[in-house]
Amino acid sequence: MAENGTQLPGIVVTGASGRMGQMLIRTVLESPQAKLVGAVERAGTPWIGRDLGEAMGGAPLGVTVTDDPLEAFSKAQAVIDFTSPAATVEFAALAAQARAVHVIGTTGLAPEDLEKIAAAARHATVVRAGNMSLGVNLLTMLAKKVAAALDEDFDIEVVEYHHNRKVDAPSGTALMLGEAAAEGRGVSLEDVADRGRDGITGARERGHIGFSAVRAGGIVGEHDVLFASQSERVILRHVAEDRTVFAKGALKAALWGQGKAPGEYDMLDVLGLNE
Repeated sequence: MAENGTQLPGIVVTGASGRMGQMLIRTVLESPQAKLVGAVERAGTPWIGRDLGEAMGGAPLGVTVTDDPLEAFSKAQAVIDFTSPAATVEFAALAAQARAVHVIGTTGLAPEDLEKIAAAARHATVVRAGNMSLGVNLLTMLAKKVAAALDEDFDIEVVEYHHNRKVDAPSGTALMLGEAAAEGRGVSLEDVADRGRDGITGARERGHIGFSAVRAGGIVGEHDVLFASQSERVILRHVAEDRTVFAKGALKAALWGQGKAPGEYDMLDVLGLNE
């Protein structure tokens, strides 16, 4: 129970055995504002049927890992989901059915995935962001403002650095930053994105927004937005030192979403930064 006597919102974490899943679980357990009521994993995963605490190498928590997401979601007020596009689309429909807030940190979502998530958001609250950290969302706002202030004499390049196990590129955060820069310029990112350069590519087209991806070692996440003319450069940068920034932001989103009307929201809404 919370200090004012109200019930703490119950949280389910999907992808419980993964690196990010375990970080989310620890963040919820440490929070005085929420309680962990469920943990979901894929069918066949060794954690299924085990006490979550013991599976993580600690004391029992009284939460059994399940491969039945709807059963878990039905007991929760929010679902925090950093998994895969296919799983997230399934979870979106089930979270909507359970009327639970669905916080989505999954990246690599295709347009058809986003359409299905939008359909689910007609019935429940969905908070989706390519990055859940406060600093990155401030960077997004700055990228939009700088892009609006500088004309096409300034090339825009988004450079992102991640660990060598990340499977999608550009990162969701890089695309979020590119979208912000394109919006600042009053163009569609789809029309001006310059991705996957290799070989004899020719000169860069004026007004295009480029993406470069680095995958190496254990880098948590670094993003630069470079604005470069022939005579000067402006570089906006964010460095994540620890994955807890993403977990804390996701929990903040789950708490913020309580009582909100159905619809799609992002971290700028959560942080009160949307204009």
